[in-house]
Amino acid sequence: MPQLPKDFGRAFDLSSLTKPKPAPGAPQANYLSATVENFMTDFVQSSKELPVFLVAYTDRAPTTVELRDLLAKLASEDKGSWKFGAIDVETQPQLIQALRIKSLPAAVVFIDEQMLPLPEVPTREDQLRALLAQVFKIAKERGMKVEVPEIPEPKMEPEEAAAISALEKGDYSGAAMAYRNWLQRQPNEPMAKLGLAQCELALRISTLDFERTIKSASEKPDSLQDQLMAADVEVATGRHKSGFERLLGAVQRMSGDDKNRAKDHLLLLFQLVDPSDPDVIKSRQALASALF
Repeated sequence: MPQLPKDFGRAFDLSSLTKPKPAPGAPQANYLSATVENFMTDFVQSSKELPVFLVAYTDRAPTTVELRDLLAKLASEDKGSWKFGAIDVETQPQLIQALRIKSLPAAVVFIDEQMLPLPEVPTREDQLRALLAQVFKIAKERGMKVEVPEIPEPKMEPEEAAAISALEKGDYSGAAMAYRNWLQRQPNEPMAKLGLAQCELALRISTLDFERTIKSASEKPDSLQDQLMAADVEVATGRHKSGFERLLGAVQRMSGDDKNRAKDHLLLLFQLVDPSDPDVIKSRQALASALF
């Protein structure tokens, strides 16, 4: 069996992951494991009759295990209207490679033996229900005899509503505070993490002259603060590759506290870009090399 692709798992630091401890008395999720041996017969061929949803997980990333168990619960509640399978990235590297999964969380859907990649996989139940409704809609459009479920409007978290209200007024500080409150209550909520990162970036660049900031950073390569501000501007204006390369250079050139500040800021900026983006994957690899 080949090793995992070199750029697999760069959406998070694998070395920091630990195997989750099951909660006392927690029920075991009921799901069918997808393997190289049963992939075609139990999943791809089944997709001619009903949608098939596959999720990749690893015990070293608790969030992916939680997503697996939540999808297994939804599949059970839906009583066979769609098929669910889970792929263990540790034991099925060949299958992971064949499906071109390079970061987690990740999932794919098969409809009539055709793969439908999912760029983003939500982790909240209401959002997953909305995603499943879209999958059923596509299946029906492709001639499959399925009923598209009616999905109520997702219930907005109170902190999310407060953040959106603040953003509509241009109050990034207020929105950031709302996202912090949300994270205090739900530390792993991805929408809150992304929202906070976006608000904090907006606050950092709000008083900057973009052109002057980039020019100053070019003239003063040894000034860490200039490099941090320029990287913020570049990421905010869609030039994240340049921003990543700028901070990677700072990590390589600098030492001590400055090196750590550059690294931490780069990790912060990674949150603002899709983890499956090739520039993020490449930059994470380069950062690991620079540090170790």
